[in-house]
Formats: sequence, C-alpha cells, structure tokens
Amino acid sequence: MIRGEMMGKNAAAVLRDLVQPWNVAIHSTSGLAGSVAEVSDADDKERRGKSQELLRRKPGLRAVPMGDRGQSIELTPWTLLHTLGRANVLARQGAGRGLAEHWASLKYCQALNGNHGRFMTLSDEGRNPIRHYKAVQSGELGIGFALAVAQEVLRQRYPDHSVSVIDAEIALRAGWTLTGKEDSTHRAPKRPHFFLEVWKPGAPSKVVLIACKGTHGKPAQVHAQLSTAAVHVEAVHLGGPDGTPAMVFGTEIPGKDPITLHLLEAAGDGTLLLPAGAGEVDLDIPPDDRAVVPGIDLEWGTGDEPRMVSGYHVRPEDHGWFRRVLAHADAAGLMAFSGGGEPTARYLSKRQGKRHFEQYTHAGTGIVQDIAYSVHGVKFVGTDHVFRLNGTRVEAFSGIARDLFKDLAAGRVEEYRQGAHALREKWSDEQWDAKWNGPVSLNRDGSVLAIRVLG
Repeated sequence: MIRGEMMGKNAAAVLRDLVQPWNVAIHSTSGLAGSVAEVSDADDKERRGKSQELLRRKPGLRAVPMGDRGQSIELTPWTLLHTLGRANVLARQGAGRGLAEHWASLKYCQALNGNHGRFMTLSDEGRNPIRHYKAVQSGELGIGFALAVAQEVLRQRYPDHSVSVIDAEIALRAGWTLTGKEDSTHRAPKRPHFFLEVWKPGAPSKVVLIACKGTHGKPAQVHAQLSTAAVHVEAVHLGGPDGTPAMVFGTEIPGKDPITLHLLEAAGDGTLLLPAGAGEVDLDIPPDDRAVVPGIDLEWGTGDEPRMVSGYHVRPEDHGWFRRVLAHADAAGLMAFSGGGEPTARYLSKRQGKRHFEQYTHAGTGIVQDIAYSVHGVKFVGTDHVFRLNGTRVEAFSGIARDLFKDLAAGRVEEYRQGAHALREKWSDEQWDAKWNGPVSLNRDGSVLAIRVLG
C-alpha cells in the first residue's frame, strides 16, 4: 500500500513516470563466471576445513551470448510491476492469500526513476525505505528484473514459442513434500524460484530453471548470491543429470548508480519428451497429486549403481504429467491475477494450496464478470484495487482478455493456450491508453495491468 500522507509528485505525474522507458544494464561475461567460481571454490575450501558437506552447485555456468540479450534491456517501471505481480500472485498463500501478494507490487509505484544517461535507477522514494524493508525491496525488484530479461532471452531463442512463468514451489508441491520431516533424507532446502516453460501448441515444452537474487550491496555480494543461486537450480533435474538448462540472476540495486542485472546460464535442452509409445498429453486433464520420494540419481541412465543426492528428479515417464502440472499452475496464476477464487482453485491440488483460493471468490467465477474494462479496444475481465497515491485515490485493474478468461474459467487449458499463442504478437506495446486515461501493460499471456486516477 502506498502511504497516503507522503508528499511528493501529484498522482497524475507519478502515473506518467510509470510508462517512461529506461535502460537496464545487463552484465554477463566470462569474467563474471570466473568471479562466481572463485566464490564457490572459497566456500568449498571453508567447508572442507570445518568438515562440512559441500554444496552441490549447477556446473558449467557461463555468459549468455550477446545476441540473445544485448548490453541492456529497455523497460518501463509499469512493465516491471506487471511482471512482478504475475510472478507473485500464487506466492505464500497461507499468509498473503495469493492475491494480496499480487497487489503488493504496487508499493513500488514511486521506487524507480532514471538518470541523464537513460538508465534506470532508484528514485528518491526508492532510496529511502525503512531499514528492515531494504532486503525485501532488493529481493522483489530482483524477481521483476530477472523474469523480464529471462523471458526476452528465451523469446529471442525461440521466436515461434510462447514463454510462461511458473512458481516452482507450486509446481513441485504436486509431486513432492517440500517441508516437514517425512521423506526428508534427500529433500533440498534450496530450490529454483521459477520454471520458465517455453511452449507452443502441439509440441513438447522446454523448461528452464530460474533463480533470482537482488542486493543493495557491491558486486562482490552479487558474486556470492550467484554462487548460492547455482545451488538453487541444481536441486531439480529433468531427465538426464546434465540436461536441464538454468539461468541465475543477481540484480545490483545501488543507491544512485544505474541498476545492473548480472546473469549467467547453464546449458541444457530441457525438453519434456515423452517415452516411445506414450499418447498425446491432454492439458485439460488435471494432474494428480503424487508422492514422489525426493532424490536425484546422478547415475541415472548410465547403467551404473544409483548414486542418490538431494533434489527433485522429473524422469521421462513423468514428463507428460509434469507438462500438465506446469500448464495448470500457469492457469492458476492467470486466474488469481484476475481475482477469481474458484477458477484459481480448480487448477490447484490440495497440496498446492487449493483451499486458500476456495475461501474467497468474485462474481466472475461463473463467467459472470466482476469487472470488465476495454484496454486498447480489447475487453478484459478481472478485479480492481483502490488506494491512495500521495493523497489521491487511484484505481488499479488486473485481468485477462475476456475470451481467454472464458476458456480458463471453463477448464479449457488447450483452447486458452491455442488462443494466447495465436495472439502473442498482436497485443499493443503502447503503454498509455487515452480512453482508460492511465498506464496499461499488456502481457503476451493475455493479462493486463492498468492504473488511473479515480474519477
């Protein structure tokens, strides 16, 4: 929530600033990979000296080729907040009820600005959070920057595919118990933060593991964070032990200097191929909850004796099931973003937090829209939130294109994906809608985030 008593720009000026594009520097070099490797080696040496178990890290971290990411990416603060809201909407359901996490991204409405060199920086407001809030700020903004860049990299590589962001915790809970004492021998406490699913109708999905960190500190702190992020992405294997691609991000958010995103990746194919003779995967069928024992067999597929380590292994015989898990978790995030409790719950199992979304609903759960607005001439259905921005009442709206919403509300995941994929290049890039009279962000998944002064 934005503090109403704050003095500063009027609300109309703040909203104009939200659609100002700025550059965000991207640092991904062999030198960065070397610095992270040095930090990892030093940690291993210290652990050996204390007779502690060494951490397993994703091997082979390297720079992302320049052609896939450029030296910088152009972003508006509003695009960043849309990305963050979509990513967090299913997070921590027990405390935040999911949807509250989505609206929490609005607290950064005045946190970002730019310098004379056209690079994004923290604003005066962003540089003065209360002390305990700085770690939250760097962590959450780090998620937004990382996912915005990761999606752009994958779209460059796979231009005929769509890219979905899926909360890894939600997806993994469909198969594994992640907390508690039961089956804890090979449970990995550090896990990827997100799965990026690269997909198109009629083809097997590719999956990339994502770990994202953020800091207000110096580059040395980023190197340490990337070393830890390598532990997170080593916790999940798809198929063979060396076949899972991953990206690790460390967002450096200094006081007045430009924000810089540090990025490394590990190679791999990540395709969820089906075993020979397996039928087609019907994404409309809800995936069943499974009770898979944690553990990764590093010798899997070699014919040697099993060598089990901590983590979560999705084997080829489970690839069809996991594709349905990812598609349904993606659908749940979209429906939660639109404010629908019952439609969200239908895409989650009990272990994934279904009951938290059954406890609140809106009229749109029966395809009777709660709130519908047109943005750039397209009808969207969703939910709104009214709050005060520097004393002025403003309205934020989040939703999904009406036809895509109807498909998801009816459980038609296949039809939603076909429709969203066909429309992915047709959404307007213009971030100010004169009729709406405020900032709008249209995502290729069919979601919208919009804000305006009320009345």
